[in-house]
Amino acid sequence: MTNTAETRANAPEWSVSELSFALRRTVEDAYGHVRVRGEISGYRGPHSSGHAYFSLKDEGARLDAIIWKGTFARLKLRPEEGLEVVAIGKLTTYPGKSGYQIVIESLEFAGAGAIMAMLEERKRRLAAEGLFDPARKTLLPFLPKVIGVITSPTGAVIRDILHRLSDRFPRQVLVWPVRVQGDTSAAEVAAAIRGFNALPQGGPIPRPDVLIVARGGGSLEDLLGFSDEAVVRAAAESGIPLVSAVGHETDVTLIDFAADVRAPTPTAAAEMVVPVRADLIAAVDGLGGRLAAAPIRLLERRRGDFRALARHLPSADTLLAVPRQRLDGAGERLPRALRGNAVAHRVQFQAARARLSPSALRMRLERLAERADGLGRRLQTGLGGLVQRRGECFAALATRLSTAHATNLRAHQVQMARARERLAVLDQRAGRAVAGELRARRRRLEAVDQLLRALSYRGVLARGFALVRDAQGHAVRTAGAVAAGARLELEFADGRVGVVAGGAPAKPTPGAAAPVAPARGPEKPSQPTLFDT
Repeated sequence: MTNTAETRANAPEWSVSELSFALRRTVEDAYGHVRVRGEISGYRGPHSSGHAYFSLKDEGARLDAIIWKGTFARLKLRPEEGLEVVAIGKLTTYPGKSGYQIVIESLEFAGAGAIMAMLEERKRRLAAEGLFDPARKTLLPFLPKVIGVITSPTGAVIRDILHRLSDRFPRQVLVWPVRVQGDTSAAEVAAAIRGFNALPQGGPIPRPDVLIVARGGGSLEDLLGFSDEAVVRAAAESGIPLVSAVGHETDVTLIDFAADVRAPTPTAAAEMVVPVRADLIAAVDGLGGRLAAAPIRLLERRRGDFRALARHLPSADTLLAVPRQRLDGAGERLPRALRGNAVAHRVQFQAARARLSPSALRMRLERLAERADGLGRRLQTGLGGLVQRRGECFAALATRLSTAHATNLRAHQVQMARARERLAVLDQRAGRAVAGELRARRRRLEAVDQLLRALSYRGVLARGFALVRDAQGHAVRTAGAVAAGARLELEFADGRVGVVAGGAPAKPTPGAAAPVAPARGPEKPSQPTLFDT
């Protein structure tokens, strides 16, 4: 027991902070710079402070990781959820959680398999958004006037494209220089695509009719910029038809899926956007020759058809034989028909002349005159009857009107008499009411006057009392309130007398009457009393 106690007493005593920082120094000294391979887990983007927090994991363990804000801005490879990477940094501890973590200084892909896994996951996510939908793609123009090329201005790609365009069909070419490899490659390519689309129609810089995004072959890491999400979105949003020509035929990047057309090589892209001029001229010449020969061949064919049809037509004599015979027969029948027609018209004319003799007309006029006289007499008789009926109607209306007027006048007279009687009754009632109200007011006034007389101090003075006032005219109620030599005023029932007080005030004897009006309570100078005038 003694040895155990001595051992405990000799062991150094640590505080929690001291032990935590000692462990931190030990870990940092032993693992100052490490390379750790693992899969990124729990990454949700940078924190509001700008730092990034996540974990690296494999089949058997998990390691917390942190990237400081300044380091995060300089990273070539940005962390993504599920991406397998090699993290380069130093190990340290976090005393607040009693845990250890790696402070990452740079990230690298953990081989080609990690890159392919990252690209597959990105392709699946962008395809779910519809960026690779074939319905979004547009056809290339047959013969563009202006071609926009997005590539490096110093590489062999731009020379191959220009050479192929000059061989096939020379067109105006606008080159937007970008880096096709490196950290800024993706941002520059996306900005170039959007820049070409932002050019206005008819502006100082012509707007391209088609775009070519081109780069030569390279490793998977070299072509990674063309699989960046910003580049894919810019290609999908492009309003100008876009041809992707990145790498060789076996190289695949995500821009190939978002572009309208994928070319296996940059040279093939140049062949896709323009036709061969010589072939086009030959085709146009061939079509022109066919167009010139077609009318001649058509005319010859129509002439042969016309001759074949003409051989089947009958002759003019054959066609006119029957109509000629019909005309001859009609010519023979015409004189007889004319004579018969004239005879028939003559008979009709004679019948009409017999009906139109002067005596028949005279008789008809007489009948019409008699009819007109009869109508005139009927009209006169009808007018007289109508006037008589209208007069009777007006007389009846006048009688009814006078009767109604008299009836209305009598009704108004009766109504006025009733109103006059009612007014007289109301006048009598008003007189009685006023007289009664005056009597009531007079009685109340007499009662108030009697009450005022009963309460007035003058009735007291009439019984032999006097009212004493000082020089200011205030009523004096007690003898103690009067000083020797004070000027007083005595009011009697028939007048007032001025006096001067002399000697000490006499003490009142029991049972003796007071020489002045009895006191009515404490004096209140601020309130008027019955004794004030």
